[in-house]
Amino acid sequence: MRTLKPSTRIAAALCALAGASLIAAGCGSDDSGETTAASGGDLPAVKDYLTAHADSLAANVGALAADAEDYYALAEAADFDYDALMKESCEEVGALLANSRETFVKANPDYEEMEGIVAGVPRLAQYDVDIDAGADGSDPENAVSFSLELPDGETMEQPGNLFFLTETALFGTNPDLLADVKQDADCDGEVEFGQGVPDANVYVATLREFKQQAEALQADAAAFEPTPSDALTAITIMTPTMSEYFEAWKNSAFIAGSDAEEQGFVATSRLSDIADILEGIAFTYDEVEPMIAEEDPQQAKQTAAQLDELLAYVEDLRDREEQGEKFTGEDADTLGSEAQARAEEIAGQVTQAAQRLGIELQDA
Repeated sequence: MRTLKPSTRIAAALCALAGASLIAAGCGSDDSGETTAASGGDLPAVKDYLTAHADSLAANVGALAADAEDYYALAEAADFDYDALMKESCEEVGALLANSRETFVKANPDYEEMEGIVAGVPRLAQYDVDIDAGADGSDPENAVSFSLELPDGETMEQPGNLFFLTETALFGTNPDLLADVKQDADCDGEVEFGQGVPDANVYVATLREFKQQAEALQADAAAFEPTPSDALTAITIMTPTMSEYFEAWKNSAFIAGSDAEEQGFVATSRLSDIADILEGIAFTYDEVEPMIAEEDPQQAKQTAAQLDELLAYVEDLRDREEQGEKFTGEDADTLGSEAQARAEEIAGQVTQAAQRLGIELQDA
């Protein structure tokens, strides 16, 4: 499945959605009982950034859900005889699934670019668990909060996060989510990597849940009033996560090929995801840098430079891979260690800045 973020962050977000938005439910208090939702928002640009991305995610997930409903209707009309479905309606099914794969590629950066805020702010972090990072029920400590109610009456208990379920069904890397039929979604007679034919019951249930969660996140983003504590907490939690991201890249098909242990991260390289996450973190830091500079202008400038350098480092790797350069597992370990060391230094500097400003960081 999509590789988990650090367990300390996931464990902080155990408040379940239970059909209500997280902020409306009052999730996310610190140990003293004082809510982390500080009075008033001081960072309107961060709010605008979050809401724009949440709006785009909701729109793209809505399009995925609409395609899933159309696909389910075709399968239902064929009485879920997938051999008959693909024989009689292969071109229509193929077009639907191809469109969905393209939409998924658009939805991915919608989320990754705001992940630093969503996953890094404790009262929003459950969305990250359910949408992008959570495990299945075999790992209860880090499992998603939801189960899927399938149209056929079956239930999938805590099946894993929604990006993982959607991606591995669409791109055909998770046999448990696929229809019992030749995996030839483009109807060319050949079984090819990335051409999944999903089980319609599982797939439509996944996208119904995904649509609900994306819309709930959209609503909470609109209600969110970010404070300096939110921004600084997000940076300190999310920046030093590089080693685990690089480990996911190492285990993905982009490096391991057919020997990949990672079923996810096939639509887009994990390097692209890392760059998107760092872009959001860098944007957030830009918004708090002026207040840090009031206490220590040299340190504020140094941290900004080092964060920009880390982003450029990852973007260079991403671009080289896109241009055809092949990296090995050993490369991923070395490069990930370098990125992690840089990230930890940045997070330490931001923690010190928060202390000098008298801003309490929230417990992850």
